[in-house]
Amino acid sequence: MRARVFTAAAASLALLLTGCAGDDEERDSGGIRLRFQSLAWQKESVDANKQLVAEWNAAHPDIRVDYVQGSWDSVHDQLLTSFEGGEAPDVIHDASDDLADFAYGGYLADLRGLLPERLRADIPARSWETTTFGDGVYGVPFLQEPRVIMANKNILESSGVRIPTPEQPWTWAEFRQVTKDLTAKMGEGKNAIAWPLKEPVSVSLNLGLSAGGRLFHRGADGRVTIRFDEADSVVAGTVHDQVNTDHSASRSTLGSGGSDTLPGFFAGKYAMVPLGFSYRQQIVQQAPKGFEWIVLPAPAGPGGLAQGVSPQTLSIAEDSPHKKEAARFLDFLLQPRNMVRLARGDWMLPTGTAALADPSLHTAKDGWATGASVAAQLRSAPAQSVRGYPEWKDKVATPAFQEYYSGAIDMGELRKRLVKDGNGVLARYQR
Repeated sequence: MRARVFTAAAASLALLLTGCAGDDEERDSGGIRLRFQSLAWQKESVDANKQLVAEWNAAHPDIRVDYVQGSWDSVHDQLLTSFEGGEAPDVIHDASDDLADFAYGGYLADLRGLLPERLRADIPARSWETTTFGDGVYGVPFLQEPRVIMANKNILESSGVRIPTPEQPWTWAEFRQVTKDLTAKMGEGKNAIAWPLKEPVSVSLNLGLSAGGRLFHRGADGRVTIRFDEADSVVAGTVHDQVNTDHSASRSTLGSGGSDTLPGFFAGKYAMVPLGFSYRQQIVQQAPKGFEWIVLPAPAGPGGLAQGVSPQTLSIAEDSPHKKEAARFLDFLLQPRNMVRLARGDWMLPTGTAALADPSLHTAKDGWATGASVAAQLRSAPAQSVRGYPEWKDKVATPAFQEYYSGAIDMGELRKRLVKDGNGVLARYQR
């Protein structure tokens, strides 16, 4: 502990000196320097971000932006360290489900008085809900990713099953029957579907919105409690039955990440894989020559094609001495034409209505049109603003869902763990 305190103190002193040097440099040069930490990682996305920074700098020599490369793998801990050490970037790229603790902790600027009306009006209220905590708005949601079904076109068409569209999607019951029938036709050792459920909680909760599931319920006093109603069981029950009753879903992929399922998908071992929309890029890059695939919407329930999402966000550090200039850079970065460039670079969808209307995002090629059709149904993820959610997810929900999907426990035990143990966790954060 002593060594940690010493290290933190030394780091703080170094950062203080660095900060002073930076202020002196700005005064001497007569300009302002902003640091923009981006989490872009795919080449197309990195190139798009860097190019936009270069365009800004060329047009604004008095407000220069330095591009800083961050990583999704370590962003939460890295940001927490930088906030506490006083060296946070001015402009911060993150995801909305990572903002709650930073927003409530006072590390992020409330953007309500900083953003132009154009940007506020262009992004729908349902997207702003993902970055609203208490009375403040602490990030601009700008990219979103629905979960869709990547399907082997030849297998589906030759089977004679009905191909769903956003206008006429499968119901969850129909989806289960389709996978059961399709598996019977595919032959031994093959499955109609492969669910990559290494991270089962967000998949279960976010797709559950289509069936009317919420799980988290906020009372009039603002306190959140967990209830596992019948609607919450639809998606989880479907997956469980596909794996354990129908044997239409691969058991071996339950602990896999999305990329791990692609070789089997390409080989025809699985006819369908539910994945995030951006996985299309990997399919384009890695699929063998002649492999034909299509993008299908996820099944629908009483809630239609509704899904929970946690959009990528851009925030401004509360400690930034140049919040107004940072907001001007955000406005530039998220002009409709630029939002389209960022979306295409990440193979995702923009939240802005003007950008989403761009014709390039409505082409049949690579499934862009299917994603764009689903975009209007995307909603704030059920656990978006729930304090204590990370602990509940890691300690309670993840192991419970994993055991349920594998068949180790039944629905009653899943409900008991999620509700009883879950409410115990949340209560500690709401005292």
